Amino acid sequence: MAQPADDPGIATGELTLAQVAAGAGVSQDTVRRWVARGLVPGYGTPPSRWTPAGAAYVRVVARLRARGHTLERIKRASDNGQLAVGPIEALLSSSGPRHSLREAVRVGDLDAELIERLYSTTGLGALPADGFSDEDLQILKYASAVLDAGLPLPAFLQLMRVYGQAVAQIAEAEVRLIHLYVHEPLMRADVPSAEIAEEMEGLARDVLPFATPFMTYLHGRLLAQFVEQDMIGHMEADLADDTLEEGRVRVAIAFADLAGYARLTVERGDAAALGAVERFVQVVEQTLPADARVIKMLGDEVMVVASDPAALTAWAVELASSVQPGDPPPRIGIHSGDALYRDGDYYGRDVNQAARVVARAGGGEVLVTRAVVDAAGGLESIEFERIGEVRLKGFSEPTELFLASARPG
Repeated sequence: MAQPADDPGIATGELTLAQVAAGAGVSQDTVRRWVARGLVPGYGTPPSRWTPAGAAYVRVVARLRARGHTLERIKRASDNGQLAVGPIEALLSSSGPRHSLREAVRVGDLDAELIERLYSTTGLGALPADGFSDEDLQILKYASAVLDAGLPLPAFLQLMRVYGQAVAQIAEAEVRLIHLYVHEPLMRADVPSAEIAEEMEGLARDVLPFATPFMTYLHGRLLAQFVEQDMIGHMEADLADDTLEEGRVRVAIAFADLAGYARLTVERGDAAALGAVERFVQVVEQTLPADARVIKMLGDEVMVVASDPAALTAWAVELASSVQPGDPPPRIGIHSGDALYRDGDYYGRDVNQAARVVARAGGGEVLVTRAVVDAAGGLESIEFERIGEVRLKGFSEPTELFLASARPG
């Protein structure tokens, strides 16, 4: 097996052994031992040279060793192709010169405290230990430009937090789905580790460039929708001739889940229960009113926010009756009121009240509060049957509930 060059000043390809070792935080002798034991897939196949992909493998091995894994265990993982995604990290790493925090402050025109806050807010964590890349500095310039344009700092930080959370979910989905549908099938087929690495790196090179245009397209389309909804919401608020506290918005809130979901997991297993949830969520997303969107999901529960209580109620009644054979029926609770908007989510008493209402619903039922009836009572296709006043958990005053259903005929 070919050995890496001993002279740290002589490049063996794109990188030197010294650079690879320093990047992983280990000695050059340690890297040599790992190569000799076959822990770096592809290295040793003539012509041997240190590439960014090989350096990425070394960093992965170093992290595994730091977490207490033995070389024997790492070798088995390497032979099985479990480490084949290592080279993808090299495709995503910033190259080029590194810059100090002092230079970042100067170039980005932001103080050090704000830069640290920006990194933590977006979910990137601590400032980069090896310094800032040219790409980092460019982003800091953008941040400075946005603040100079007049966007208040609290709004900017909230926006950055939402960006970070949303993109983190996207990135996790990309990794998980490629692992489940590409990486694992290759391992099960006993494809050699080096071939898996080549396949995974090729896939990343071919697919990753499309992420940005997809997200740019969706952002533009969805932004246009929300701008229109916001204009309508402002107009309706003016017509209502009442004002809300700063940071609050008037919304209709629906919580929907599957009745008997926990029992389904026991009786039919997790896979069958998850299939029911996926079908439920798909129906929710395909049928939502134009002004409504899914805010978050927790297990089988979906939180939906809309501006029109009437449209949301009509949707909920139809959803409650659309059940796949064999799947548990949905139950839905709706309330209308004011919510505090923070970081892309909605908080407050009225949100909590909607969450408590759904807990009182049975399978296939839509329960709504008096506020919803007052706003949606004009619907000709929906009737509201008064259930009475009930005490919801966490609320000292009783809540008047109604059963919403399709009007016969």
